[in-house]
Amino acid sequence: MARAVATLKIMPSSPDVDLNKLEAKAKEIIFRFLGEKSETKINIEPVAFGLKALIIFFVMEESLGSPDPIAEKVANLKEVNSAEITDVRRAIG
Repeated sequence: MARAVATLKIMPSSPDVDLNKLEAKAKEIIFRFLGEKSETKINIEPVAFGLKALIIFFVMEESLGSPDPIAEKVANLKEVNSAEITDVRRAIG
């Protein structure tokens, strides 16, 4: 099977949320779902009024199916207002 690159967009519940701690919690969920360490990349995207979205790109095997369960588990964290998979693409190379 091929590998895919998925994008997870996390909106924190307030501008006061520590994005480093939130990133660590989200990565733990991602790695638990994937069963191994995955390549990840983090971006922080300004939204409005000091609020910033945490964007996590991660690589997964297509055989694992949809990455939506990751977003659902991250969305259940108390520091999170919403979490969604915004993009999934087949990795090349």
